[in-house]
Amino acid sequence: MTFEHPADRGGDRRRRFERFSESASKFTSSPVFFLLCLALVAWMVSVHVAGLGTEWQVLAGDCMTAVTLILLALLKNSELRAERAIQRKLDAIAAALLEAQEGEQGKAHEDLRAAIRMEEET
Repeated sequence: MTFEHPADRGGDRRRRFERFSESASKFTSSPVFFLLCLALVAWMVSVHVAGLGTEWQVLAGDCMTAVTLILLALLKNSELRAERAIQRKLDAIAAALLEAQEGEQGKAHEDLRAAIRMEEET
C-alpha cells in the first residue's frame, strides 16, 4: 500500500484503481446513478413511514452511509488527480515560457506538449 499522490504512482501508466475511479466517477455523474440514489432515499423514507422494525431502519441508514463514504473516496481521488494534472501543466507552461524567453525550444517544450495531451491518455 502506498500513500503517494495518485498522479505520482506508476509513472505515465494509470493503475487499476485510477481506471476504476475514473469509470466510477463517470457513472456517479450519470442520470442512472442519480435515479439509484433517489430510489435509495425513497426506500429509506418508506421504511420510516411504514414504521418497520429498527433493523430495517438501521439497514437503510447503513446503506446510505456506505454510498456516502464510497462517493467521498471517489471524489477525493478525482480531486487529487485533477489538482496534480493542473500543477503539471502549470509547471510545463512556466518552463516552456522560460525556454522561449531564452530563445530555444528543448525539453520544456516537449513536456508542455505532453502535458497538454494528458486528458487523451487512456
